Amino acid sequence: MILPILYVAPSAKGGRGIFTSEPIAAGTTIEISPVLVFSAKERACLEQTKLYDYVFEWGERSKKVCVALGYISLYNHDYNSNCNYDMDFDDLFMTITTVRAIKKGEELCINYNADPNDQTPVWFKTKK
Repeated sequence: MILPILYVAPSAKGGRGIFTSEPIAAGTTIEISPVLVFSAKERACLEQTKLYDYVFEWGERSKKVCVALGYISLYNHDYNSNCNYDMDFDDLFMTITTVRAIKKGEELCINYNADPNDQTPVWFKTKK
């Protein structure tokens, strides 16, 4: 499930991002998408490919990774994210929910640290 008001467009953060064509209230589930899970051994192979830039650590010990289908792997990082993601390890889904009201045309971002308030440096340089 992806809200039909979401769209992919070029992002000032680099590459592409996810935007909204309408305002969205805080606490709204905007996407629920299945994931493809890769073992720790497969993860090592993925680290050598471009696909590795789009994976999420997966599982209770974060040894595996997943590629989220839908738009989820295209949400850009922001330390002050306006969305949060939740992982369902049993049913193999990820859910994106807004953490505050979103304006029309605004880019939707998640904190790659899995917590909207976590300021731990990520593995790549972010644009200011």
